[in-house]
Amino acid sequence: MIIDCGVCKLEQTDACADCFVTAVLDGHGAIELTSAQEQAMRHLSDAGMVSPLRLVVNSDSAAVAG
Repeated sequence: MIIDCGVCKLEQTDACADCFVTAVLDGHGAIELTSAQEQAMRHLSDAGMVSPLRLVVNSDSAAVAG
């Protein structure tokens, strides 16, 4: 899974500040997760240990793959 903050509608909003990717990267950018890493992110988020992924892709972008 490739997550690119540059295609997110929530970039530089309050939701962005509480997003998993912002916390991990300490800023904005792109990150590529393996399926195991994606699963771990979801488990940690479900347990309340990290913020969830708040990515909302702009409809005109195809830069996120899953």
